[in-house]
Amino acid sequence: MCWRNTLGLLLLVFVQRISAQIPSVKSFTSSSSSFLVDSNVRIVVDPAFANSGSPSLFGFAQTFRSDLVSVTGLNNISQVQTGDASSITAPTVFLTLGPSNSSNLTLFNGKSTVEGYSFEITEKLYTIRGVEAIGAFWGTRTFLQQVILSISGGSNPATIPTGTGEDNPGWEVRGFMLDVGRHWVETTFLADLCIYASFFKLNEFHIHASDFVPNTDILQSANWRELYTGFRFQPPSDSPVFGVVPELNESWTQEQFTTLQTTCSDHGITIIPEIDTPAHSVVITKWKPELMIAGSPDLLNITFPETIPTVKSIWNALLPWFTSSEVSIGADEYSEDLANDYITFVNDMNQYISETSGKSVRVWGTNEPSMTESISTNVTIQHWWFPGGSIPVQLMEQGYSIINSDQVFLYLDGKFSDEGQYPWSLNATLLWSGAPDGKGWAPNIFSTTDSTNNTSIDNPLLRGSIMALWNDWGNNATTPLELYYQLAQTLTQDGFENIYSILNAAAPGQNLNRATGLPAGSEVFSYDNIPSKSLPLQTNFRSVGPPYTFSFSVKPTHSDSELSSIVLFTGMDSILYLDSLSFEDAVTKIRYPLGIDLPLDTFTSVEIHATVNHTYALLNSSSEPVYWTSDLSIRGAFMQLVNMSFAAPSHIIGGSGFKGELANVSLKLGD
Repeated sequence: MCWRNTLGLLLLVFVQRISAQIPSVKSFTSSSSSFLVDSNVRIVVDPAFANSGSPSLFGFAQTFRSDLVSVTGLNNISQVQTGDASSITAPTVFLTLGPSNSSNLTLFNGKSTVEGYSFEITEKLYTIRGVEAIGAFWGTRTFLQQVILSISGGSNPATIPTGTGEDNPGWEVRGFMLDVGRHWVETTFLADLCIYASFFKLNEFHIHASDFVPNTDILQSANWRELYTGFRFQPPSDSPVFGVVPELNESWTQEQFTTLQTTCSDHGITIIPEIDTPAHSVVITKWKPELMIAGSPDLLNITFPETIPTVKSIWNALLPWFTSSEVSIGADEYSEDLANDYITFVNDMNQYISETSGKSVRVWGTNEPSMTESISTNVTIQHWWFPGGSIPVQLMEQGYSIINSDQVFLYLDGKFSDEGQYPWSLNATLLWSGAPDGKGWAPNIFSTTDSTNNTSIDNPLLRGSIMALWNDWGNNATTPLELYYQLAQTLTQDGFENIYSILNAAAPGQNLNRATGLPAGSEVFSYDNIPSKSLPLQTNFRSVGPPYTFSFSVKPTHSDSELSSIVLFTGMDSILYLDSLSFEDAVTKIRYPLGIDLPLDTFTSVEIHATVNHTYALLNSSSEPVYWTSDLSIRGAFMQLVNMSFAAPSHIIGGSGFKGELANVSLKLGD
C-alpha cells in the first residue's frame, strides 16, 4: 500500500483492525487489549536520538504533544521528556530511531527511505521507531488519527488496539502545488496549508511564486504592462533585483518566508519554490522590457546578452533564502521554434544553480523539438501535459527522473475552468477507477486509455506526484479560504467520506475550516438588541467558516456620502460593508458588492447563507436569494460570472463609524 498524494484527496482507504485512516498503514497485526490515551499519557524521547535530525526528534515530539492536546482537549498532558521507557507506570508514547525488524521499509522502486517507521503497542507503551526523525514524525500522525477516530466513535478517552505494525511511503515525492504568482496569499495561510497537509503525510509544497494573469488582447497590445503580475519574494531594498517586485505589499520578506519554511519543516513538509522563466515572464519584462522577445512580453529573449545574467541575478539574490535541496525554474510553454535556445537556457540555469547552491533543478515538462540538443538528465521533469507534450515513459527510457502532475488527473483551477477542462475538485471517477485496467490512479499512471504510456510502480526514475491548483483568473476569482476548500474537497467513495470528514474537522495545528468547536446546528452567538453605545461589540469568534446562517436587522442613519466606508461586521477573513452590502476579502482587499443598497432610517432584515460554493442573502424574509458573485475575464475573450464563498465576519459587530441600530444579530452553524 502506498502513501498516495493527498490533501484530503487521492487516497484509497483499507479498513483494518487498527481503525481505517488516511493514508492507511502498510501493515498491522493486532491483539485483544488497548492502549488508553487519557490525561496521564506521557511523551518520552529516547535520549540517544533526541537531537537527531533537522528538525530533531525532540522537536517533532514537541509538535506531537501540541497536536495531541489539540485533538483530545487534554491540556494537562505533561511536557515532552527524555528518558528510558523500560520502567514506566503511566501510558507512554516512546519515540526512538533504529531499523525495523523487517527489511520492507523501502519505496516501491526498492530505494531506501528515511520516512519509514515501525510501531509496537502494548497496554502501557506505544513505541514509534523511525528510520530517521521524519519517519517517527509520520508515526505520530498515525497515532493522532487513531485518537481522533476513536473519540469520534464514542470512546472518550481514546483507545488504540495493541499490536505491531510498520509503515512507509511508496513514493519519494507526495506533494501539492499552489499558484500564488497570480493570486496573493499571506505566508500565515500557506503555513496553515502545510500543517494541514502534513496530517495526511504529504511531504512537499510546491509554490509557484511568479506569473501573470493572461489576457491575450492586452498581452499583444501596447498596454501589456497593465496585466496583473506577481513576484512574491521581496529582496531587500538595496538589492540589484529589488525592482522585479511589482507590488511590495503583495510580496514576502526573507524573514516571513524563512518563518514559513521553518513551520512547514517542523511538520515534515519541504517547500519547493518556483520562479518561472523563460516564459510566463511578464513580471520580469515589466521591470526590464529590453529582455523580451519583440511582440511577446511573456517570453524572455534568451539570446539577448543580458537575459540569462539577469535571471541568474534573481536566483543569486534568492537562493540563500531557500532551505530545500531542489528548486523549480518553471521553464514551460516556451516557443517550440526556439527549442535549442530553450534547452541551452535550462542547462545553463541548472549548472549555475547547482554550482552556486548545490541544489537540484526541476522544470515543467513540455515538448522541445530539437534534433541536436537535450536537457541534462540530472534535471527532474515535472510532467503535466499529455498527450501533446513530453511523453513520460520515453523520458524515463532516456534517463530522466519524472514527477507526475498530469493535468487530466491532477489539475485544478481557481473557481473557473476554461472550456470546462478542469473540475472544481479532483475527478473522483478518474482517481478511483480511471486507469486503463479500471483500477485506481497512482503516480505511475499517465494515460486513462493507453497502458503503453504508463509505467510500473517500481520504475526507479518515477519519483512520485504533485497535484496542482492554478489561479489563472487572478485575485478576484477566489478568496484564500476558497482555495483551501478546493484543495481539501473530499472524494465520495465508500469507506472514505466518513473517515475523511472526521479527520479533516479535527486536523490539528491550524483552523482552515474556521471551526468553532460547536456541533453542527449550534448557535454561535445571538444578540437581540444592541444599544448604539455598545458598538462596536467584540465576540469570541474571529471568523466562522461555512456552512453558516448569519442573520441581523439593520437600520442605518448615514448620509449617502458616508456609505462606502461604513462597516457592519468584521472578521479575520472578511468584512461586510453597508454600501451595497459588499463583502471584502481581508487578504486581497477586493470588494464584492451584492448590488443592493439598504434603505436609510428603516429596518431591513438580512439572512446570509454560506456554503463552500456560494454565499447569498435573503432580504426581509424574501424567498429569492441574491448571490455574491465575481466577474472574471477569461483571457480577454469573454466574461464569466462565478459565485463567491465568504467566511462569516464574526469578530466585530458594528464598525467604529456605524450610525444607526443593529438588532437580532445571530450566527448559526449550517446553511
